[in-house]
Amino acid sequence: MPSSTKSALQIAGYNILPLSLPPLPSLLTATHYLYLAPHQPKLPTSTASRSLFLVNVPFDATETHIKHLLSAQIGLPVGRIEDVQFEGQSGKGISADESLSTKHKQDQKSKKRKRGSGGGSLGDVEGVALPSTWDRDLQTNGLTAVVLFVDRASMEAALRAVKAIRKERIEPVWGEGVEGKVPALGSARYLNHHKLTYPNTSQLLESVNNYMTKFAAKEASQVRLAAKQRQEADEDGFITVTRGGRTNPARQEAAQEQAEKQKEKQKGLEDFYRFQSREKRKERAGELVRKFEEDKERVRKMKERRGRFRPE
Repeated sequence: MPSSTKSALQIAGYNILPLSLPPLPSLLTATHYLYLAPHQPKLPTSTASRSLFLVNVPFDATETHIKHLLSAQIGLPVGRIEDVQFEGQSGKGISADESLSTKHKQDQKSKKRKRGSGGGSLGDVEGVALPSTWDRDLQTNGLTAVVLFVDRASMEAALRAVKAIRKERIEPVWGEGVEGKVPALGSARYLNHHKLTYPNTSQLLESVNNYMTKFAAKEASQVRLAAKQRQEADEDGFITVTRGGRTNPARQEAAQEQAEKQKEKQKGLEDFYRFQSREKRKERAGELVRKFEEDKERVRKMKERRGRFRPE
């Protein structure tokens, strides 16, 4: 990063917070730059006024890291942060659409599926998943996060503290003080992943039982909905044809009753169109002609009976 940016306190409205990365045997001392600003989502929310928007979050960041950095490491009291939401995740008091673009969310989900983080899902039943095979999630380097404080004063105090340590040229060491509070990375992460790939039998059985219970409830709900559709006519008086066969036939009486009700509703609309009135007049004229011909035939037969000779 250019020296002018290193010495700057802000860039494009964001406060710059340099973080010293922990030294590694194979890596020289490096600095990671975190950018902070008051959260200003496109759609205002009730929590935006007490939230901070973070850009360029380190890939190994966890909620514990962020809370420790924005409290103990910058000199604020612990317990002033209510929630931390990373890009692609949902938080307790923050909507996922407040700061995250659709493209980023889709990319994040795609990458998570590829590397198998989080546990696998079971079909299309919501709220049920297999046991997780990773002990912690890793972020895509450079993404964003939203930090929700308990009140606006705490959020503003965090910003002031960041500006103060910048003026004193202090660089907090990223992850210092959280050792042992979060699962380790490196080979330990993959050894633990291998163990979690083969979960405890009772834990796996619990997940499967939860899935079967919710799946059975969902299936029963679909059966009830299908039965209801077979018994009710739509606005045009038609009955929805659904699966059921002989074991679950439609109730003809209920369907006929519903059709009659539909006809009653449509009585007032019989003469709505001109052609309906025209057809109705034709029907009445035809009915009069038919009755006239029947009367003529009746009169002819009566005359024949009167003119006949009846000997005594």
